[in-house]
Amino acid sequence: MSSGEDDLIARYFRPVATAPGALGLVDDAAVLQPAGDDIVVTADAIVAGVHFLPDDPPDTVARKALRVNLSDLAAKGATPAGFVLTLALREVSESWLAPFARALGDDAVHFDCPLLGGDTVSTPGPLTVSITAFGRVPPGRMVRRSTAKPGDHVMVSGSIGDAVLGLAILKGASSGAGEDARAALADRYRVPQPRVTLALAVRDHASAAMDVSDGLMGDLAKLCAASGVSAAIEAAAVPLSPSARGWLQRDSAAIGMLVSGGDDYEILCTVPDHRLAAFEAAAEETGTSVSRIGRIVSGKAPPKLLDARQQEIALARLSYSHF
Repeated sequence: MSSGEDDLIARYFRPVATAPGALGLVDDAAVLQPAGDDIVVTADAIVAGVHFLPDDPPDTVARKALRVNLSDLAAKGATPAGFVLTLALREVSESWLAPFARALGDDAVHFDCPLLGGDTVSTPGPLTVSITAFGRVPPGRMVRRSTAKPGDHVMVSGSIGDAVLGLAILKGASSGAGEDARAALADRYRVPQPRVTLALAVRDHASAAMDVSDGLMGDLAKLCAASGVSAAIEAAAVPLSPSARGWLQRDSAAIGMLVSGGDDYEILCTVPDHRLAAFEAAAEETGTSVSRIGRIVSGKAPPKLLDARQQEIALARLSYSHF
């Protein structure tokens, strides 16, 4: 006799779990073939009211849950291999679960990262989606955050600050931007774009890397602390979208929000001089922009954000923090 949980899994998630190792989601575990590679493991949970708004569309919740993990894998130079899902639901709702499962399945196919298994539970607390993702790298080739060296260039992909602006807009802030720009910023918050196509370039050329999840300056501080170094960042070199630049022109103090806000999910990495040209060429081949924003320097002080006169810009905080 099947349980309500069995029926839920069979209806919504068994169609998504098409990988042979998932065993049709009828077993207590899955099989992941290592194929001679190192297996990289990362886990991230997203919680309603913390990482997404309670009324966000279910398809965007599904995509964000998987993509924040894919972002971690990309920053490690890893190729996605699969994921397991834990879903804590307040209630079982067809109108919510159907688009959630459909979007999760679409992204699993698009990023070649199949669902392998997981768990569904009820909760009296907020809706929570937790994913553990697995990736592959050749033996010993995972890119760490603890191996940056003085003189390395600090590089970042894409643009910074759009997600925090999108969250502000969704919470009712007035941006001065047009409807299309506002929608694009909101989408950057709701649906990250993990830089999976940069994984090989990072693996081949970066000395250290991580993704930008809690804020550029705060995540750089974590990388620097792990490597025993510091950094000097040029504020003018931080890549901003036209919408973010417009926001900054209206409020010059917004630079602090842009470089410390979370949810960018860009790749932050350090690249030695002799690998820089090759890294930039490899990134260009993927169609993903990368920007040089500063240098790693000796010392153990927190990274500095510098203005055009090379004066440090004081920041109220470096990043988002849960605690």
